[in-house]
This record gives sequence, C-alpha cells and structure tokens, in this order.
Amino acid sequence: MKFSVSSTDLLKKLQIANGAINPNPVLPILEDFLFDLKDNTLKIVSTNLETSIITSIEVMTNEEGKIAVPAKILLDTLKALPEQPITFSADKEKNGIEVTSAYGKYKLAGDSPDDFPEIPASEDTDTIVLPGSVVHNAINRVLFATSNDELRLAMTGVYVQVDFNKVIFVATDAHKLVKYSFGNVKSDSTSSFIVPKKGFNLLKSALSSDAEVSMAYNKTNAFFSFEETQVVCRLIDAKYPDYNAVIPVDNPHLLTLGRTDFQNSLKRIAIYANKTTNQVVLNINDGSLTISAQDLDFSNEATEQLSCTYDGEPMTIGFNAKFLIEMLGVLSSDEVQFELSTPNRAGILLPSDKEEFEDLLMLVMPVMMSN
Repeated sequence: MKFSVSSTDLLKKLQIANGAINPNPVLPILEDFLFDLKDNTLKIVSTNLETSIITSIEVMTNEEGKIAVPAKILLDTLKALPEQPITFSADKEKNGIEVTSAYGKYKLAGDSPDDFPEIPASEDTDTIVLPGSVVHNAINRVLFATSNDELRLAMTGVYVQVDFNKVIFVATDAHKLVKYSFGNVKSDSTSSFIVPKKGFNLLKSALSSDAEVSMAYNKTNAFFSFEETQVVCRLIDAKYPDYNAVIPVDNPHLLTLGRTDFQNSLKRIAIYANKTTNQVVLNINDGSLTISAQDLDFSNEATEQLSCTYDGEPMTIGFNAKFLIEMLGVLSSDEVQFELSTPNRAGILLPSDKEEFEDLLMLVMPVMMSN
C-alpha cells in the first residue's frame, strides 16, 4: 500500500489519535496506529481497550490496504519535518514501512493489522446531537468533581442522563457535586450511562467548539462523532448514586458577590489554613463577608473582608477552600450566588448569569468547625 499526503495534515490527525495510546500498554500492538487505506481515505485508529479514537484524512493513492504503524517513531519523524508532501509505503508481506520526504527516506518496522484489537461498532444505539460548545462546557464544568476513589467506581466517571429534550451531566466525589444541564436536544427516549473521566478528557482534546457532536450510546459504549473523528468510550458498569437526594431544596439564605474577588481572597486566605482540612471560615452578615483561616499548629492566621449582598440570618460556616477555588475557577459569570441553609448543610453555588438552555448547579459540603 502506498499514498502521498501533507506531512503537517497527517501529523495533526495522528496527534488527535495519539490521545488513546497509553505510555505503557498491556499489549505491544497498542503502541501502534492502525492505518486502513480505502477509496483515497486513510482511516487512523488507536485504542487503549477502554477508549478508542478513529479519525480520517484524504490522501493521494489508487491503492488500499491495512498496516499497524508504531506511533512514537512516526510522530517524532513528522514533528521534525517542515511542512511538505511525504510518501508512505508499506510492504504487506513483511510489514516493512518506508516514509519518503524531500530530505530522504526513513524505514521502520510495522506490525500485522490482524493483531490490532477490534473496535466496538455502534449497534443498537440511541443518538442525540449536541453543539460542540455544549459538550466542551459540560466537560469543563463537571470533570474536576469526579472521584479518584476506585472503590467507588461509578463516581470516577461522569453520569450522563438523557431525558427527552434535556441532557444532564453530573459528577461528584461525595464532597462536591456539579450538575450541568442543557435543554435544547431531541431524543425519543430516556436513559443514563457513566462515561469514564479519561474518555471525556480525550474527547475534550480532540473536539473543536464549533463542531456538531453526535452522541450515540448503547449498554456498553458511547460513541462521540464529529467532523472526521469518532471517540469510542467503554462505559463504567456500575450504579450511580441518587445525586438528587443530596441537593438541599430549601436554602433561604442568599449570598451574592463578585466571583473573581471571592476566588482571589480564598487563594490568599487558604495559604494560612490547616493543610489537612484546607478549612476557611465564612462569617456572613448583611453587606459584609469575613473570610478567615487559621493553622493552630504553626500559629498562622489570616482574615479578609469582602463587600457582598446577603439576604438571610447572620451565619458562620466552614468550607474546604480548595473545593471553592476549583468551583469558582470553572464558572465564568462576573457574580456568583451562594445559597445556604444551616452551617452543617451543603451550600449551593450558582452563576448569576445563565446561558440560554443551560443550567449549572454546584454543591459543596461544609467542613465541620471545631470549637
């Protein structure tokens, strides 16, 4: 098999596919791209058995064939070449590969395409279509709240709920929870599934915001297709906790303040907090918020005051500063609202400005204050 293509165009596609290649794979063949040439199109496939990426590029050829190509050496070669046409040829019998550029020839050993794992096919799927910007927003807003605890397998991924004209993305690690909803989709059914964190990370890297994303799913896999690329994720087979049960409904106390000022103040105060709990204390009165922290072990303490709008009874409540800083970092509105009920119940953080069809809710559990 033989084809010609721009070195830069091929490199761009290989860099997308390279996301699914793990540094130390369980099988040597997983260090390869599968090249599948047919009808002037080169299909490039990579997988780590959990997540697979399939992308394609138009090439000049009148041949077809398949070969597995070592990813690292080919990527390094193309990165070191300036933009130019290259010719790729492979000997199907010996799996030998030769790349020809204006500078010379590069020979490398390929592998048999028959050893490359089968990629799941999208059969018996339901499908919804989402704007790329919505998928980007969802991933950016919720991914940080997933758990790293393998004993709580469901919580290591993102829970996706399709509910007729709405899709909901939820992530939680039991200390914080983020729920992002988008309400302008068409679906004939309701269903839910859990996508691993790694799969969404790869999707985020490969996806441009202006692409339209077709999200198909069945019992075992989710298939995200956009432009010439498809990301296939094996779903997490576990039951997601009832997240609605932990979201407090009645939160009569409403604190409104500038997001950036709040975040910057927390970053400074957190330097003085106990390194185990990261606890900061919010003392909230009408028109004034005092943020303080202390680390008794080292006699460190800090206090700052911010102006705010507050509707409710005066309250003192403790939170993990790290969690609040992360949450404020993924919000984009100028002002945020903090809904509170009592010092021992979760606080709800909301953006003041909402995009059309979008809803975002962040929940953070308080840190119990020691007297």
